[in-house]
This record gives sequence, structure tokens and C-alpha cells, in this order.
Amino acid sequence: MPEIDTDQFSARLRKKAIDLQVKKVLITRLAGSEQEQDIQLPTNCKGYGRVRHFKRQSSTGWPENPLPIDPAASRLGMKRPDVLLALVFQNAVCNWRCWYCYVPWPQLNGDQKLSAWFSAAELIDLYLQIKDPPKVIDLSGGQPDLTPEWIVWTMRELEARKLSDKVYLWSDDNLSNDYLLRYLSKHDLEYMRNYRMYGKVCCFKGFDEQSFAFNTNAAPNLFARQFEIFKSHMSLGLDLYGYATFTSPQNDNVKGSMISFVDKLQQIHHNLPLRTIPLEIRSFAPMKDRNDENATVIQSQAIEEWNLEIEKRFSAEERRRPIYEVSLT
Repeated sequence: MPEIDTDQFSARLRKKAIDLQVKKVLITRLAGSEQEQDIQLPTNCKGYGRVRHFKRQSSTGWPENPLPIDPAASRLGMKRPDVLLALVFQNAVCNWRCWYCYVPWPQLNGDQKLSAWFSAAELIDLYLQIKDPPKVIDLSGGQPDLTPEWIVWTMRELEARKLSDKVYLWSDDNLSNDYLLRYLSKHDLEYMRNYRMYGKVCCFKGFDEQSFAFNTNAAPNLFARQFEIFKSHMSLGLDLYGYATFTSPQNDNVKGSMISFVDKLQQIHHNLPLRTIPLEIRSFAPMKDRNDENATVIQSQAIEEWNLEIEKRFSAEERRRPIYEVSLT
């Protein structure tokens, strides 16, 4: 696959995935897809929704994953669970092609044969038809920030249904574009900032330029832009978190690259590494023809270096602090 022209591809996909006049977004149909093989429970919402089990426990050597478990539980007034259920909708476009993505690539191209148009009201209608629905809705993808209006439309719909204090909203972002700031009005951004039951997670794709380009099929220089985009989102005052993936094609200088990566996080904010969770890449059905065993071996070395850096830079008390209490102000 040739290197992706991210900005051009992003603009093209956005046009395919959002209708601003009728306020609708193109949503992936999960029923009958290759992705359905990896879904623990049957699809719902007429085949366009799924229940995801967010699990705290990780593999040996990997930090536990409290996202979005702890932020959601805190806002919902729940006890701290080890597994959190969320209702997931996926928009039907993504501007990168991460080899480890759990979504089949044909479902990321805005193909209307594999998706359908929905307004936020129609999606919430489907959500409410579920018997005892999860108290978390995850707007995923794809790349939701290609259609950031979707997030605000969903917030407003939940508020109109008097659900804004009963349902926690979570969204993903691959740090590939600035559409959140470019296309949302100041009024919408202020509304998002003040929406209490919302959290946003941004994923850093790799720990250096080489691993980033390998993981995303995007230009290596866009590795640095990820940090700029995260910083701009942080300036909005959102409840912001980070993921990081550590697969790489080579292990020549994992230690040095990891030190530099954590340095870059701390240049945004000293505490940002404590709000960033490394994700172990595991096998999913759509990955079978693009799996790279060497890359997944290298991530084991990378997580060791990450753990060492976190232990060196933060006290035990700081590391034990609930992730949603780690300050980025």
C-alpha cells in the first residue's frame, strides 16, 4: 500500500461520512462483517451497534487499563469495576490504515454498501430500545474526529432526553487531524468543555517516527504532529486521556526512542504519561492477512522500557493516583 496522504485523504473521507444539512453520520454495519467474529455478544441496534467489554486486567508486564472504566465509574457514581460495558457505534471512515486495526479496511472507506446514515436522535432511539442498556456510549470508528460534530450532536441529544447525567459518553481519536478545532464553533467547543459526562482518548501510534509510519502507513513526519494535536485538544479543557501502541518493525534503539517519547509527552505536561495507557496489540480476525509477529515481539521490549521510565519519573504515590485525578492543568 502506498504511503497515505493524510490531509487529502481526510478531507475526502469527511465528505463521504457526514451530512451537515440533515445532521447525519455514516455508521458502520457490524452485523455480517468480518469484525463480528471478534464481538463477544451479538450485535444490536439493527446490526449497527455492539456491546464492548472494557477490561481492566492486562497481560503480565503491561499496566492495567482503567480507560474508560474509572473516569466513567467516577462520573456515574459507580463502584470501581474491573469490567465496564459500553454500547459502541463506529463511524465508517478512517484516514489511516493501522495494520493491527480490529476493523476490516473495507469498513473504513465510507462505503454505503457497508454502512448507513444515522442522526444522533436515531442512534439514541436504537440505544434506548436495548433492554437494560449500558450506561456508557462509545463513539468509535473509524476515526470519529473526521466527523467531530457527531460528538456534539450526541451530547445535545442525550441532554434533550434528560440522559446527560445518566449516560457517560466516550470517544476515540487517532491524532491525525485538527477537525475538532477546525469545524466546531466556539459555542460547540464551549458546550463540549462543559459537558460533564464526557471523556476523550487520543491514541499515539508508535514511539518514534519509524514505528509510527509502520503502524499507520502515514508519513513519518506526522509522528510529531500527534503531540501538537493533543496539546491543542488539551487547551480546550476537555477530560483528555492517551493510549499508545508500541509495535515496531525494528528494535535497534527501543530504549532511546522510549526515553524520547516520554520526554515528548512531558513537554506537553509533566503528568501526561500518567494519563497515557499503553495498549498491547493482540490478534483479531481482520488482522490475519496483515499480522507482523516481529512487531508484536518488539512491543514486549518497548513496554519494559516504558515501565522503567514511569517508575523513574513518578513516585509510587503518583502512580497509584486514579487516572481521572491526574491533573493536566
